Amino acid sequence: MSEQRSTVVTAESRPAQVHPLAVVDPRAELAAGVVIGPGAVVGPDVQIGAHSWVGPNVVLDGRLIIGEHNKIYPGACLGQEPQDLKYKGAPTEVVIGNHNTIRECVTINRATDEGEQTRIGDHNLLMAYCHLGHNCELGNGIVMSNSIQVAGHVLIEDHAVIGGCLGIHQFVQIGGMAMVGGMTRVDRDVPPYCLVEGHPGRVRGLNRVGLRRRGLDRKDDGQDLKQLQEIWSLLYRSDHVIAEGLKLAREQSLLPLADHLCTFLEGSITSGRRGPIPAVGSR
Repeated sequence: MSEQRSTVVTAESRPAQVHPLAVVDPRAELAAGVVIGPGAVVGPDVQIGAHSWVGPNVVLDGRLIIGEHNKIYPGACLGQEPQDLKYKGAPTEVVIGNHNTIRECVTINRATDEGEQTRIGDHNLLMAYCHLGHNCELGNGIVMSNSIQVAGHVLIEDHAVIGGCLGIHQFVQIGGMAMVGGMTRVDRDVPPYCLVEGHPGRVRGLNRVGLRRRGLDRKDDGQDLKQLQEIWSLLYRSDHVIAEGLKLAREQSLLPLADHLCTFLEGSITSGRRGPIPAVGSR
């Protein structure tokens, strides 16, 4: 009697599933387990990593690289040309990492000049109607609430949380673990670990809730966080301007949190960009 063998199709080996009403260019690269919903359009230069889900009526176009385990909800448009008058048709990219959630009607544009990218890291949540302009760079674990409009060349560091219905000026940087309140006008750099709110935005204090949620009150017996609070007070609650406070801070042996805050502010001041957002009460 001949031996019979059964084939087990695992999640790792399951082929991509494309709805009959989707339009997928045959040159697009779909990894195992990818699901493409009805009405979705996928262009020829798109690469989608394993087990990513693309919802109905999503448009994926241009040179677009999407990692694994991403969820892209209905109406999102990713990889289109930049909304930049300087764009001359150069082959630029959008690169998206793994485990991101991109909600309804989010738009993410490609970079402007040849060899450049718009980049998104891992484990980010972009809520409905957010826009990321050309050459933006997002780190990991970022939460962006509904209707955030991000201009070109904006950099957002890891674990920042940004409230809804606001605009972020081009070339602005938002530091890690910062919290930006909804409807804030973000026209300068947001320091890491800080709480920023208002119109115009002003530094209101440290993002104590966010820092505790990241476990920093327990790390190294809380010494890193304690020093951060002391250095923050030196920079924002003393009679010194920030530049003078930074010089005094550098006379100390700084732990990682305070060192990153000072490094960020030093770069913001000397970069020729718009500089850091001041504290409440400043003009």
